[in-house]
Amino acid sequence: MIRKKTATLTLAGIAAVVLSSMVAYRLGQRHGANRDKSTNGIQVPQGGCVAIRNAALHTGENTCVEGRVLRVFTSRSGSTFLDFCQDYRNCPFGSVIFATDRSKFGNLGSLEGRTVQVSGEITTYNGRAEIIIRDPKQIRVPQ
Repeated sequence: MIRKKTATLTLAGIAAVVLSSMVAYRLGQRHGANRDKSTNGIQVPQGGCVAIRNAALHTGENTCVEGRVLRVFTSRSGSTFLDFCQDYRNCPFGSVIFATDRSKFGNLGSLEGRTVQVSGEITTYNGRAEIIIRDPKQIRVPQ
């Protein structure tokens, strides 16, 4: 009886993983189909980048967000965060560079105190808007 329950739970777990992988794959395909080739895949709003306070209104869009970086923080896991507010927990927007991509970037500390434009798909993590930065081309310092 216990083996039958274990087998059923194992099959249900495998089915859930396969289903979530298929959904993620399809979302990735849809995301790729909406890329604008003339701007490296980033669809910039007609008025330019959106402000960090308005980023959540553009969740799911491939666009850019502009704000002043107050702190660059690297966690113990090696992920680097660009913080746009004094208290990142109460900030409407954040961005992260995962440890696996960190070697692609130079001195990110040089961004502290500067206004930057971060481009990519705006997602939601822990209730706030976020862009995952995987390529240095996603960060631009306007003149």
